[in-house]
Amino acid sequence: MTSRPYILEMRSITKTFPGVKALSDVELKVRAGEIHAICGENGAGKSTLMKVLSGVYPHGTYSGDIVYQSEQMRFANVRQSEAAGIAIIHQELALIPELSITENILLGNETARFGVIDWVAAQRQVRELLARVGLDDDPDTLITSIGVGKQQLVEIAKALHKSVKLLILDEPTAALNESESQHLLDLIVGLKGRGVTSIMISHKLNEIEQVADAITVLRDGRSIETLNVTDGVIDEDRIIRGMVGRSLENRFPPKTATIGETLFEIRSWTVQHPLDPTRLVCKNESLHVRRGEIVGLAGLMGAGRTELAMSVFGRSYGTYLHGELFKNGTPIRARNVRQAVKHGLAYVSEDRKGLGLNLLDTVRRATVSARLDKVSSFGVVDEDRERQIAEEYRVALGTRTASVDEGVSKLSGGNQQKVVLSKWMFTDPEILILDEPTRGIDVGAKYEIYRIIHELAAAGTGIVLISSELPELLGLSDRIYTIFEGQITNEFDVDSATPEALMVSMTSTRKVGTAA
Repeated sequence: MTSRPYILEMRSITKTFPGVKALSDVELKVRAGEIHAICGENGAGKSTLMKVLSGVYPHGTYSGDIVYQSEQMRFANVRQSEAAGIAIIHQELALIPELSITENILLGNETARFGVIDWVAAQRQVRELLARVGLDDDPDTLITSIGVGKQQLVEIAKALHKSVKLLILDEPTAALNESESQHLLDLIVGLKGRGVTSIMISHKLNEIEQVADAITVLRDGRSIETLNVTDGVIDEDRIIRGMVGRSLENRFPPKTATIGETLFEIRSWTVQHPLDPTRLVCKNESLHVRRGEIVGLAGLMGAGRTELAMSVFGRSYGTYLHGELFKNGTPIRARNVRQAVKHGLAYVSEDRKGLGLNLLDTVRRATVSARLDKVSSFGVVDEDRERQIAEEYRVALGTRTASVDEGVSKLSGGNQQKVVLSKWMFTDPEILILDEPTRGIDVGAKYEIYRIIHELAAAGTGIVLISSELPELLGLSDRIYTIFEGQITNEFDVDSATPEALMVSMTSTRKVGTAA
């Protein structure tokens, strides 16, 4: 059988930022009509390489050659790469929240007659695109009114609107639940059947195994190897060895739980949707967390996990109707974030760029930003102390940055997540809410964060863990609550919980026999 020709060759790509070489002589060859995965730890250079390819980093800011469809390319911007049939969907979505789905998908490519947009034709076109990605939302819906998972699908529909020949997907399923992820993977395979080549960056190795034809591994800004899936069995351990240079014998660190008395309680918590007063996002929800315990929250996208977490953390979401919070058996008031932090609550948001960080901050300023009083005297920040603390957290969490004076906007997504975690660890929380803490983070870095979570629990911190990955919940939690349509439907002891039992309680209010 004759091998398909290469649609893309990236030769000796080198990209340097001040103080760090992000890419060093990287080689990438992608055959036409294949799904080519790129794997590597956070900071390995995956997203940087794709930004070079797509013109985000224009020709002249890097060295090396890009040969696309047998022609050498020198893209000056993203528009030029799109005109050549290359579309990139970034890990951090590039949608305008105040515009509708239709306006976002067609932005810059509107259907017009005599200079006037034909909105009827535009909506018809968008409905067809949404159907292709499995969305049935009204095209007039504002982006700000839909969740992160649906926003990702809108981004993909936007890419499909262009005459795409090479589709780049940077962590495409990071914000999706299991069924949405599978739908997307099926969609990528379907595009392959229609001749579209895909490059997929993902930390979900099981998904890569499922759909990839070839896998290129990057480590520390260098291309290590390319594995052809058809040549033999490529399992997760084989990919991990290439990524981190060693095997990971266990995905979760060993843990001996020392669980104390009840530390934190939520009773009859009821919250109204911020835009729709007829809709409740939290419906009389009650749960408790004991000292030193890791409590998981399992639910599908839109079930109300994040809404519960944010509304509890200083009523940061929705309209509070009723319910009580207790700490050590005593009622507490947390009507705003300042009060919540004062009572020992901390919340690591799933939206690290929108809610977790000020992208104008340096790493050191971001690390101490939630408790500036701890590094200040008479209102003046002690910069030496600030730098020392930031450096301690950088080392402890393995954050990859040239220095703590680097801007957080320049870090990879996973390293930004580590800075967010550092920020809230610095507040010395008694109750730490972690909302998708390992989203977009590679397996090696996940292990480091799991270790930190265990250490916090061992020190007596009560932890609430929200995750869309059931293996993560089962591997870390002591107990798990399931949520469906804003209601807590079940409580499981982790020793008796199974993925099947959790899924039943995540998709209905029916009780199952393994509940705690």
